[in-house]
Amino acid sequence: MTDTVFLTGATGFIGGHVLDALLESGHPVRALVRTPGRLVSRPQLSEVVGDVTRAGELVGHMAGCRFLVHCAGAYSFAPAQRSVMNAVNVGGTAGVLEAGRLAGVERAVVTSSSATVGPARGGQPATETDHADVSGDSAYHDSKITAERAAMAARLPAVLVLPTAPVGPRDWKPTPTGAALLTFLRGRVLASVDGGINLVAVEDVARAHVAALERGLPRQRYLVGGENLSFDQLWARLGALSGRRPPRYRMPHRVALLAAWVDEGRCQLRPRARPVVPLEGVRMSCHRMFIQSRRAADELGVVPSSVDSALERAVRWYQDNGYAA
Repeated sequence: MTDTVFLTGATGFIGGHVLDALLESGHPVRALVRTPGRLVSRPQLSEVVGDVTRAGELVGHMAGCRFLVHCAGAYSFAPAQRSVMNAVNVGGTAGVLEAGRLAGVERAVVTSSSATVGPARGGQPATETDHADVSGDSAYHDSKITAERAAMAARLPAVLVLPTAPVGPRDWKPTPTGAALLTFLRGRVLASVDGGINLVAVEDVARAHVAALERGLPRQRYLVGGENLSFDQLWARLGALSGRRPPRYRMPHRVALLAAWVDEGRCQLRPRARPVVPLEGVRMSCHRMFIQSRRAADELGVVPSSVDSALERAVRWYQDNGYAA
């Protein structure tokens, strides 16, 4: 058996960067895609067509792979995607890990989320010892919490990587974080809110997956973050990078919540609509989603790089590819 890695989610934002990092570190990769031809041909890379929601069909494809890196996931604030997130994030995680065990995979790395530790408490950033509870307020966050529990209970030893909000180039879908950046670049952020977020360079998240594969402890959680920023600080930095004026006003949370409920109703009536003021995002915005990632630095050697540089790469990629018009 070689050091071949079976990778899910290779066409996604995080997964695409993890693919780069795995190949750069010398690991042959067998990448799962739902549509053939989605990946650029490279040495030591092969495609497998399949779906994480039909994990039983993947056992044969995983045969001969020593490792599994599970990055596939659904991330959306759209009401129509809530059932999809449960099927992909929870059922997909449990199924893929069991398929890996049946195929003889030795160990796995699973992309979790900092959502599973919750926000800062008592003015102290969250750590891996914190555990958020399923609340019913966020389908995405609840699905990641449940998926993490499934990964911990799996019979295949798995290391969990918990990224915060990754930023950088190639967030083409985009993720909700990328959508927030695009909203600003298009001049549509009219007011800020009280709260904050931790941003991390997506390349750091990718490096953390490789380090977790090679040095992480089974069933250990590793938060991977960069810098804790208030939303005011985030808009100011994006303004300096893009030339856009940051919002001058701060919207009371109750007003933002009312606007989000109105938008929720619009999306319920038009299932294909994407939320402009996502209810789950507004609910999060009243918190400071701050963390500290000392364990990843100490045990995996992953030291955060510049968030400003990551934001600059994201802005430039969106501008160069016509997203910011």
